[in-house]
Amino acid sequence: MSIHFIRHGETLLNAARVIQPADTPLGPRGLEQAELAAQRIKALKPAAILSSDMPRAWQTAQAISRATGLTPQTTTLLWERNFGDFRGKPHNAFDFDPINMEDAPPNGESLATFHARVEQALAHALTLHATLNGPLIVVSHGLVIHSLLQRCVDLNGHSLPERISNTAVSTIDPAKPHRALLVNCTTHLSGTSLADDVKSLSGG
Repeated sequence: MSIHFIRHGETLLNAARVIQPADTPLGPRGLEQAELAAQRIKALKPAAILSSDMPRAWQTAQAISRATGLTPQTTTLLWERNFGDFRGKPHNAFDFDPINMEDAPPNGESLATFHARVEQALAHALTLHATLNGPLIVVSHGLVIHSLLQRCVDLNGHSLPERISNTAVSTIDPAKPHRALLVNCTTHLSGTSLADDVKSLSGG
């Protein structure tokens, strides 16, 4: 019984490479991506859905909910990193990479604080998974899943991707050392016009 981490679908600000406010919803492509991801997840016969309640993740979780009949649970531990006053600004407005900065942006979250929260999110997911008789679906954000794969998971021969694609599936074994079974997979988008835009911003 695996844990499947899903990044939300595309937003208009992802595509525009803007660091996103917390209330950013899915764009039209993202809504369609979420429906395709939901059909893939349905085939896994999941037992529960855990999600960030930021709109872009919640809308993705709702698509999975409609396909599976499961009611999502939420936790703020799965929120994207808080970039504070940088939110709403284009990535190219900075002369450095704000996505990977270690210090906290003004009114935001430091990288160390963010990583610690991701560890808490994984612990929360593992605790929930232990109560289930089937797979757990966790809907979150690009930087959350990247941090998880980089710091909490045995990649088991998989390469760490530079970015996590919209609606990508990454699957781990809940037993330590949490081996990766699948990393950043978007086969459900293959052959469609909804394939991930590799130039879009993953995170923020």
